[in-house]
Amino acid sequence: MSTVVAFHAHPDDEVILTGGTLARAAAAGHRVVLVTATDGRVNDDDGDLRLNELRTSASILGVHRLECLGYADSGYGPVFYPDPPGRVRFGRADVDQAAGRLAEILREEAADVLLSYERNGGYGHRDHVQVHHVGKRAAELAATPRVLEATMPRELLVRIGSVARRLRLPAPYEPELARTAYAPTATITHRINVFGFARHKRDAMAAHRSQIGNSAAAARLFGLLLRLPPQASGALFPFEWFVDPAASPGAVRRDIFD
Repeated sequence: MSTVVAFHAHPDDEVILTGGTLARAAAAGHRVVLVTATDGRVNDDDGDLRLNELRTSASILGVHRLECLGYADSGYGPVFYPDPPGRVRFGRADVDQAAGRLAEILREEAADVLLSYERNGGYGHRDHVQVHHVGKRAAELAATPRVLEATMPRELLVRIGSVARRLRLPAPYEPELARTAYAPTATITHRINVFGFARHKRDAMAAHRSQIGNSAAAARLFGLLLRLPPQASGALFPFEWFVDPAASPGAVRRDIFD
């Protein structure tokens, strides 16, 4: 059996980008480790709500070990807030220092695969871009044999742009942003079938109740999605995608350990 370490920016990212993949790996007997860079708190008075939601989500997905590096959420948008007292926002973290902490986990776990993010951070969120830099450096320090970068097909995001406009969905579903977000389909090296783990992904997403929708329309949409039977949810979201930056595009692989 193998070990996968999934490195994410915030609580809930683990579900959106890799929830089905992690549940599938755990069900197959592989060891699954989840590391988040931040605790999801933009303000220190937000409490531990998002960490508690993360713990619930990780349990649903079958995660064996959960770690949080403890950086503050940098926030999304043009304003880069000052660091809160006694903490550093992840977007300002020293890359080598953060990578050293992640590399220690990679070594402890003898990780076979690190799941990280693309250079563009998917849709440009400063914390997601930082995950790319920190993950890449950590894999070098720990000599982790494979790094896969979680992504989505850019063309798919563009196609749902009209729906996003009407519902005012957040990034990366905004039509203008979707045209440069994530990765072109032709560059994707791994497409993982997660249909059989739709219930895990749906229930793990439901654990992050504080993050469901920032508008009335979006909240209604996400509420509807979370009430879908697993078969319907799986039909809507049957795949998760990754890019192996060390591989040339070719035949799309069906397993992260392939």
